[in-house]
Amino acid sequence: MAGVIWIVALVLVTFSVSYIGYGRYLSQFVGLDDSRETPAHKYQDGQEYVPAKKPVLLGHHYSSIAGGAPIVGPITAALVWGWVPAVLWVAIGNPLLGAVHDFISLSGSLRHEGKSIGYIIGEYVGERGKDMLLWFAFLLTILVVAVFALVIGVVLNAYPSAATASLLYVTLAFVFGVWLYQLNLPFSVGTVVFVGGVFASVWVGIQYPLAIVPGDYSSGTIVLLDSASFFPSLLGSANIGAWVLVMLLYGGAASVLPVWMLLQPRDYLSSFLLYAGVGGSLLAVIVGTLITGMGSDAVHPETGAQLSLDITTGAWYGFLGGGGPLAGDLPLMPLFPLLFLTIACGTISGFHALVSSGTTAKQLDKETDARLIGYGGMLAEGLLAAVALCAVTVVAIPASSGGIGLALPNFATGGGAILTALGIPFEYAAPFMALVLASFLLTSMDTAVRLGRYMLEEIVGTPETTVEQYAANRYVNTTLIAVVAFFLLGSGRWEDLWTLFGGANQLLASLALLTGTVWLANWSKSKQLISTGGPMALMGTITIIGLTWTGLYQILGGRLLGITADAETELLAQASAVVQLVIIAILIGLALSLFKIGYDNMKTARRTGDGVAADVSSDDD
Repeated sequence: MAGVIWIVALVLVTFSVSYIGYGRYLSQFVGLDDSRETPAHKYQDGQEYVPAKKPVLLGHHYSSIAGGAPIVGPITAALVWGWVPAVLWVAIGNPLLGAVHDFISLSGSLRHEGKSIGYIIGEYVGERGKDMLLWFAFLLTILVVAVFALVIGVVLNAYPSAATASLLYVTLAFVFGVWLYQLNLPFSVGTVVFVGGVFASVWVGIQYPLAIVPGDYSSGTIVLLDSASFFPSLLGSANIGAWVLVMLLYGGAASVLPVWMLLQPRDYLSSFLLYAGVGGSLLAVIVGTLITGMGSDAVHPETGAQLSLDITTGAWYGFLGGGGPLAGDLPLMPLFPLLFLTIACGTISGFHALVSSGTTAKQLDKETDARLIGYGGMLAEGLLAAVALCAVTVVAIPASSGGIGLALPNFATGGGAILTALGIPFEYAAPFMALVLASFLLTSMDTAVRLGRYMLEEIVGTPETTVEQYAANRYVNTTLIAVVAFFLLGSGRWEDLWTLFGGANQLLASLALLTGTVWLANWSKSKQLISTGGPMALMGTITIIGLTWTGLYQILGGRLLGITADAETELLAQASAVVQLVIIAILIGLALSLFKIGYDNMKTARRTGDGVAADVSSDDD
């Protein structure tokens, strides 16, 4: 029987070769130069433009992009089509598509005053193109907030100990921000104190697990409220619904605070969770395979069987996923194009372009940091996806036992079992991996709210009317994002919402690559466009087909007409289905229009050589 060591080996080899070779080439291609002043220094304002130490910024960027999606997507894909197509898409697609996308998005923003991809495309194709891309990105941020808030609710409901640890972790991050930026206390001492506090919070969580409303929890769980009547039931649980509301409130509050107060310190602290969770799991796979094996206390939570580092899931469940454990719970799922929408983050993700050009570019200390943070950060997220695949293949909790509510905790249970190879007790390892998952989801969700606020503010520009003044108000637009996100969650089916999110995410990735390609075309006639143009065309085609399938087959044919699945019967559920169908139509329409505008600009720039002055560099590779 094959072991998970082969998943780790394949990913490590392809990623290492790509970073050394292709990453270096791309750095030279865009002419990274430390003699240039970065936007963080040029426009330093203490609010958004704040130069960050390299490890701090890497922590922020890595934590913001490495949310729940590179965990949820690979786990879902492995249970639908098998682990082989999932690992191949991550190992090959990440360095050739996703890492290029992130690096170009960061570099492009760096050369355009830290502005968003919407601003950059507007520089070359005009205000119409800018507004269309910004509206597209704004809709995506709402989907990100909705999906991640739901996944956080699922994880905290399944692991009440992670709920306590997550609350402590956020509190520690806030205090760390005051330590660094208000009290000006030593960075290295603070790192030791507060990182130690984050890891200690895992122990506190195990001792004092937390839930909001009554439910079926382990003994000793602290329940805050006596009644669940105030909260909606999501995925069959009022506790999930309660946590979703708490997370939306948290995301809104975090998004309006200065970046030094919570965003930077929290992401820096969470990066240590990421390094320990991902790096520790990869090391545990190697050590466990060659030396120790899994710990004797690592047992399957349902069968009680001893777990090992052997792959227990199928390598291939068929093109339609008919042989997998999710076959009875999901609609018809053809591998093409849905695999490429299901695994978004971990291979390529448009949300990363918003992070790169929305927050990271405003904090970059030196230009050459972009290679590690942009290209390397995406490869590191691919390692998280590989860990998720290892986790689900060793434990394989059947989805039929609880749908997505058990499919997601595969990461905590399987990851915890893997860590026992390093001698860590399973009772501590599993809650720790649950905290790792929850912390990534928290960072991605509140970053998405902040980015959505940026998008709407950029769309409005200088407010001239009362409506525009309200839309540009950070408190009003943050509330709008949270309310719309909750509406989408209130009645949407998981399989539709996740595919819609993945499709919108991948389509934005294609548009971000379009933006980078337009920038390069206008920079110089001699700049090759294959590195960005090839991935752009591939992802644009696949994603439009995938979104069309989701809209016509799953939502229209199923939820509304009842032809391909049971139709929705409640008015709110029907309204949600209609809204999702409208969103799909808008996204595809905006994307096709932008592709046409961008292509016309590139053709003109290449034919006449009279493109917009795109860069000050004389490097015309």
